Amino acid sequence: MRSALLVPVLFLSLSMSACSGGDDQKGPPALPVTVATPLVREITEWDDYVGRFEAVDSVEVRPRASGYLQRAHFTDGQYVRAGQLLFTIDARPTQALLDQSRAQLVRAQATLANARTELARSETLAASQAASKEEVEQRRAAVRTSEADVAANRAAIRAAELNVGFTRVTAPISGRVSQRLVDPGNSVTADQTILTTIVSTNPLHFTFQGSEASLLEYERRGDAIDGSPVRIRLQGEDDYRLNGRIDFVDNALSNGSGTITVRAVVQNPDGKLRPGLFGQLQLAASAPRSAFLLPDAAIVTDAARRIVYVMGPKDVVQARPVQLGPVVDGLRVIRSGVTAKDRVIVNGIQRAMPGKPAKTQQGRIAPDGKIVTPKGAAAGQAKKAPANKEAAK
Repeated sequence: MRSALLVPVLFLSLSMSACSGGDDQKGPPALPVTVATPLVREITEWDDYVGRFEAVDSVEVRPRASGYLQRAHFTDGQYVRAGQLLFTIDARPTQALLDQSRAQLVRAQATLANARTELARSETLAASQAASKEEVEQRRAAVRTSEADVAANRAAIRAAELNVGFTRVTAPISGRVSQRLVDPGNSVTADQTILTTIVSTNPLHFTFQGSEASLLEYERRGDAIDGSPVRIRLQGEDDYRLNGRIDFVDNALSNGSGTITVRAVVQNPDGKLRPGLFGQLQLAASAPRSAFLLPDAAIVTDAARRIVYVMGPKDVVQARPVQLGPVVDGLRVIRSGVTAKDRVIVNGIQRAMPGKPAKTQQGRIAPDGKIVTPKGAAAGQAKKAPANKEAAK
């Protein structure tokens, strides 16, 4: 009885193993690769440099009069305008010298008036032969001497007035002032003591070092660096939101590093940029032109070469060497190696083998770098597999 039951079970097991063995030999259906034509777009290539912001004007504020500092008229770090009062120095000594010069001028003017009166008297006496010519000449010389004294005293007054004015230290430029370096009550020396510093804030310079190779490449293409547009991003930022233009290229390269100093001018109307900040600058390396763009995922490294897989006749995979350019908006510029009609494998590249055919599904490269495929394309491939499986059975 038990032996009779074992025969059907054994037969069923052999039948199931035979069926499963047939399925394993067939294997799962091959997955398709996504192909797309290169994205064609007008781009501007940029060269990257690292530099820092610098003030267009920077001034060390020094007094032009010696004396004791009386008062500071600003808050550390505030924005000041040209001509704004910053410090006052004790003006009493210079004011006394000014008063003395004015008194000496009055004395000189009185002496001049007396000399002119005596000259007129001598000339009258000489006309009636009552005075000699020598006396008249002496009176004239006295008048000229008195006139010179008056002029000298007037110059002394102007100098004294300047010294009194120098006791008021004003901002020579508009900009952001630093902290005061000397407190009121201390003695300061004219043209020596640094009271504070001021840096201009709008516009700012962005200075960077360009390589000799880049300079020669620009000149080889006939491009003018002066006036070229630039864009800058700060540390920790992703987008280049600051724009400017090159306004200076140095006249010689550095002997040690082989680089040349280049400077751009950047507007800073809100004053948020400060001198000393580092940034990443991009300089336009070419005029706007049409270019082919592919995602980096479609590019394969083969030793020193860079290649892409292109679908040839009968969907046979071909390896195509390409020359790469910079990355623009997340896509790689392809300088040479592909055309606008080439179907390049952009997804599933690991399933492609050069010289062998591959199943394909059409895709499209979006401007943001994403690969867009038609809706339902992948599902249509998946539905065909069960039908083929039933047919095989």
